[in-house]
Amino acid sequence: MWQAADGPNRPNDTRHARVSCGASFVPGQRATMRAMARHVRIAHAGVRLSARIAAAALWLVAIAAPAAAHGTAPDVPPSIGGLLLGWTFAPVPTLTIVASLAWWRWAVGRVNAAHPDNPVPRGRSVAFAGGMLAIAFALLSGIERYDTTLFSIHMVQHLLLTLVAAPLIALSAPITLLLRLASPGTRRRVVLPVLHSRAVRFLAFPVVAWLAFAGVMWVSHFSALFDAALEDPLLHDLEHGLFLGSALLFWWPAVGADPGPWRLSHPVRALYTFLQMPQNTFLAVILLNASTPFYPHYVSLDVAWLPTALDDQRLAAGIMWLGGDALFIAAVGAIMWGWMRSEEADQARSDRRADAELAAIREHEAALSDRRAKERGPAEG
Repeated sequence: MWQAADGPNRPNDTRHARVSCGASFVPGQRATMRAMARHVRIAHAGVRLSARIAAAALWLVAIAAPAAAHGTAPDVPPSIGGLLLGWTFAPVPTLTIVASLAWWRWAVGRVNAAHPDNPVPRGRSVAFAGGMLAIAFALLSGIERYDTTLFSIHMVQHLLLTLVAAPLIALSAPITLLLRLASPGTRRRVVLPVLHSRAVRFLAFPVVAWLAFAGVMWVSHFSALFDAALEDPLLHDLEHGLFLGSALLFWWPAVGADPGPWRLSHPVRALYTFLQMPQNTFLAVILLNASTPFYPHYVSLDVAWLPTALDDQRLAAGIMWLGGDALFIAAVGAIMWGWMRSEEADQARSDRRADAELAAIREHEAALSDRRAKERGPAEG
């Protein structure tokens, strides 16, 4: 459109065009005005979205004030109802989740409007919403109330972040959505250079991503970081960000829904994911067989209903072992199912290609037979 308006096809007599209130615009000016109007509409939409997020921020700050202090043990033990329904709305995670969902909805609407014949698959939006819901359950539900009181609840929180939320977000293909949303210039100048940068290529390399995820698990559980995060809210939030970030790096090549610098075949993806299971199991076994509690914070809590710190640690290890392995096995099964679907799609494409080639051969044979019949006709006459 821009080239047609301002390029070689632009009329030569535009200098004679009238530029008054009642005058008509030349083609280049009409294109420019349309582009300006489109940018104004986008800006208004962005302002409305920002206003809504700001209003949500004020509301959340107001209702989050009475939240319990970090590290303070509740007076009552956890219950299923309390864990599922005892929600609090800490400003930082709540705003992050709300802003992410709002951006996703806006971005999907823009892409679908621009490409009605090729909309964003609904399953990707479901996966993204599921990932945000898993993060919300981990950080805003009753689980968050007990994460610094019971190591077992804390372990559930980490499994939700690393083995539920992260793979769902990876399945939603946010990078693909960003590439489709960005203008060609933004893709060329910003998005693609970042994706092709040395840092991203290094971090996304499957061996590096695998080791980073495993390393975060081991270092966090066997260093002073874990216990310090139980005492410091900011450090605790940073720990959650580290867990989620390393998990997203790990699941990126395993899921393969987004473009990336490294592509793995389905069998390698399954092996890549499966190999995380032994190190997860080994880490859980160490926690399970320890004769003393690892984290002084849990030992220091003096609440009547609490189990001993060692018993709670063993329960956490069991959750990590059984829950973690179950989720890894489910992920491997999903990858194998995706492999079978990919093989079926490849076979269908091959069959269609073979059918087209066979049809072309038969058409050529029919044409050759007709030509020979015509050549034989005059000779026989």
